[in-house]
Amino acid sequence: MTGTQRYTQKILASFPDEVIRLAPSTGISRGMIGHLWEQVILPVKLKNNLLWSPSNSGPMLVGKQVVTIHDLVTVDHPEWFNKKFTTWYNYMLPVLCKKAAHIIAISDFTRQRLIELYRVPENKISMIYNGADLPLPVLSNFDMQLPFKRYVLSLGSLEPRKNIPLLLNAWNAVLPKLPEDVGLIVVGARGNTKIFKDAGITNIPDRVHFTGHVTDEYITQLYKNAMFFVYLSAYEGFGLPPLEAMALGTPVLVGNKTAMPEVVGDAGLLVDTNSPAECENALLRLVGDENLRTDLAAKGTEQCKKFDWNKTSLQTWDVLQRFI
Repeated sequence: MTGTQRYTQKILASFPDEVIRLAPSTGISRGMIGHLWEQVILPVKLKNNLLWSPSNSGPMLVGKQVVTIHDLVTVDHPEWFNKKFTTWYNYMLPVLCKKAAHIIAISDFTRQRLIELYRVPENKISMIYNGADLPLPVLSNFDMQLPFKRYVLSLGSLEPRKNIPLLLNAWNAVLPKLPEDVGLIVVGARGNTKIFKDAGITNIPDRVHFTGHVTDEYITQLYKNAMFFVYLSAYEGFGLPPLEAMALGTPVLVGNKTAMPEVVGDAGLLVDTNSPAECENALLRLVGDENLRTDLAAKGTEQCKKFDWNKTSLQTWDVLQRFI
């Protein structure tokens, strides 16, 4: 699942049964035809009910609406996206934020960007963090064939902001200094070309294995068995994967940009993603220092207690009640 899909699923799981769920049929749920349904058909179906739009989008003519804004990356970094995609979103978002009755931001970073970019009044935004738990079954037989005895794990869609080329270059630089049984596993499928530009992955070093798409059950096992998790993303409205890794007792190495310091705190190793040397040193340090990995794993477990999906759901429901 993508982060926004997991967010929606987790919150709805704790909502009352009487909530009406509206979505287009599968055949028209993607691309501009999906947005056309959202802008034209959805307002008719609402019948004056309050709408919660959970994923950075919503009908621009509906005022009786609470919208969750995950990030403003299309505004801050349009160069990472398909031009048609950014043109639409960068037109729709300011109109939606002005028209909607209220906005939920998933981090203080996103809240601040809404205030700075769109001059949204502070009292119109509620900041509600995502949750951390990942209650997926543990496979009794982990039959995924991996080429390395020990591995560092990275996870995320293969799109520009995830900074995979930076990770691969850093990995290539430190490879001669690493134990021969340690490899890098990269989980994730290529980003939709209708949305994202190419991730810029050209040279793949030795001892790197791309898995492509992996089911949640396998992802859980990959997290649990990794030496540590690395996430050098250049931009995150929140950043679920590092939190999921910490929830499963895996130490994390993350970039120090945008919302990452809020989520990870001092429970992970934070590096400047503008400094290849810093990223390389952090990789070497974590591979070679088992005590550091143990310490970060313990801190990560404690940090995760600040984030809970049930709490997120209840806080979201409380906000919605104010506008029904």
